[in-house]
Amino acid sequence: MNTPRIRVLIVDDSAIARRVIADSLAHFPEIEVVGTAVDPYVARDRILELKPDVITLDIEMPRMDGLTFLRLIMQHRPMPVIIMSSLTTASSAKAMEALEAGAVDVLDKPSGSYSAYQDGTRLAAKIKAASLAKIRRPPAPVSAGTAAAPTQAVPPVRRAESSRVLHPRSLILIGSSTGGPEALNRLIPTLPADSPGICVAQHIPAHFSKAMADRLARSSAVRVKEAVAGDVLKPGTCLIAPGGYHMLLRWTGTHYLVDLNEGPPVHHQRPAVDVLFDSVLKAGGAAHVVAAILTGMGTDGAAAIKRLQDAGASTVAQDEETCVVFGMPREAIRLGGAQHVVPIERIGQRIDQLVTQQQSRTRPSARAA
Repeated sequence: MNTPRIRVLIVDDSAIARRVIADSLAHFPEIEVVGTAVDPYVARDRILELKPDVITLDIEMPRMDGLTFLRLIMQHRPMPVIIMSSLTTASSAKAMEALEAGAVDVLDKPSGSYSAYQDGTRLAAKIKAASLAKIRRPPAPVSAGTAAAPTQAVPPVRRAESSRVLHPRSLILIGSSTGGPEALNRLIPTLPADSPGICVAQHIPAHFSKAMADRLARSSAVRVKEAVAGDVLKPGTCLIAPGGYHMLLRWTGTHYLVDLNEGPPVHHQRPAVDVLFDSVLKAGGAAHVVAAILTGMGTDGAAAIKRLQDAGASTVAQDEETCVVFGMPREAIRLGGAQHVVPIERIGQRIDQLVTQQQSRTRPSARAA
């Protein structure tokens, strides 16, 4: 029995972009471009007529912008949407807003150069992941006097001035993919200011990682920034791997330093979660690590988190109910690499508890154990 093809509708005002996107997907027999639309008004009719499984949506269009149309889709007919955005700072910020409004993923828009899209691998992978995503209507605004929803993330722990003393090797590692930006938006702001250094490998294209970091920085107690080669990882700081680069950590004897490289993709990803996690294992820091695998398609990070756990790390996986795509966490659980399976709104609290437990087992010193 043949598996039904994934039906895709391309919404973009640029004829060149529509052609490049459609041509790049022609190599994948499991994907069918069922139609195109030059703007949201045409797209509205095409959605009703063609019933696509996934939409690729340009963020900037005349008559109605993609962000406004996305919000209408999520209100009236929730479905998987991949945002196609140019690489300007303003467009990257709008792409982050789109993820908050319910888009599944984001990808840089073709700019007239066919070469970057000719094999379609990145877009096809995102379409396959999007077709499996759990799509929910964004929650209605909470009116004054109304109790918060039970799934609201817990607030960060607030400790007295004498905050805990951390072991110099203490570290939080997080890996995520499809649905990850919104999962991180629910997790990172719940971590307290006296958290160990945090490193995040999120599958995201180049240029969008800075917008994601800036967005997280505005709502978090920890300092969030896009990582730069040579960064010293300090307590209370969260470093986001830049899109298009693997991020690794190297122990110097007193602190962790960030290395970045453009090595081959791992699990078709750069940054890859496995690369980050394995670098810490190689650096000998596993016993002082809390590692988490969040929502995403595929297996990246699953084997590496098991290796960290075997070497003494505490490990967490996001539960199926709150994942957009329960791929990476499922594989981590299947391999036995997740000691705790937790809904996203409680992962920050669990990570903080595990960090505290680790500190009680290891006495901090000026030198690493």
